[in-house]
Amino acid sequence: MSEKNGFRQLPLHLMVLPALLLVLVFSYGPIAGLVIAFQKYSIVKGISGSDWVGLDNFRYVFALPGTLDVLWNTVFIAFMKIAAGLSAPIVTALLLNEIRVEFVKRGVQTLIYLPHFLSWIILGGILIDILSPSSGIVNQLLSGFGIQPIFFLGDNRWFPYLLVLSDVWKEFGFSTIVYLAALTNINPTLYEAAVVDGAGRWKQTLHVTLPGMLPIIILMSTLSLGNVLNAGFEQVFNLYSPQVYESGDIIDTLVYRLGLVDAQYAVATAMGMFKSVVSVLFVSISYYLAYRLANYRIF
Repeated sequence: MSEKNGFRQLPLHLMVLPALLLVLVFSYGPIAGLVIAFQKYSIVKGISGSDWVGLDNFRYVFALPGTLDVLWNTVFIAFMKIAAGLSAPIVTALLLNEIRVEFVKRGVQTLIYLPHFLSWIILGGILIDILSPSSGIVNQLLSGFGIQPIFFLGDNRWFPYLLVLSDVWKEFGFSTIVYLAALTNINPTLYEAAVVDGAGRWKQTLHVTLPGMLPIIILMSTLSLGNVLNAGFEQVFNLYSPQVYESGDIIDTLVYRLGLVDAQYAVATAMGMFKSVVSVLFVSISYYLAYRLANYRIF
């Protein structure tokens, strides 16, 4: 009987094989190239012929004038995105849950989901037009109130917060799906009991809805720790300029410039490896916390 079941499952395993090969080739295969981080890498000599320099590349990259600023920008922007990316979907899910007209609710859901499916190239162009100091609609509105135009994409005071707001605008609608699903698992009899006890909508939200959502909120919060060094390369790359390197340059954009622009492959690999090691550490901590606080397990 077991052999027969195994034979029936063979097509399913064959369907997984192409995806598995892609992961092996593009995700696990390049890991061998991390040895470049410990070499004075030369394209002519290759990995096998390049000289071994130990930790010199790591010392060099951390001695660069702007490295500490890059690390701070990455952590600061990532933490702000995590905080805003958790709170905005929760509030949105609670508000959508209060809408009783079904077609209005679905219409709002569709509108807030749409930005998730647009690339940062498209959204970057939209933001550049909207926030233009000369013709952008935002600055036109500000000028109507007597406020001088603000160069949002070229001002270090505004740029990090613009990254956070635009990231929330793009992703909060899609993330709301998780919390709406959590709301459907709350027992309706709890609301009926709350009504009998005289609880209004606010009290029901405070004492029934939020406690019912708490496990998934804890789970999503702990899992988000794994992204603490992912401040969003595509977004930053499409929006930043040398004018805002001070506040907007992150690890991924630094690695891009070191490796692909300046051709310092070994130094770029060292910086990328540092980020990967720290990210693995945070992912491990986040999964441990998810297991301890929300009883979430991968295996």
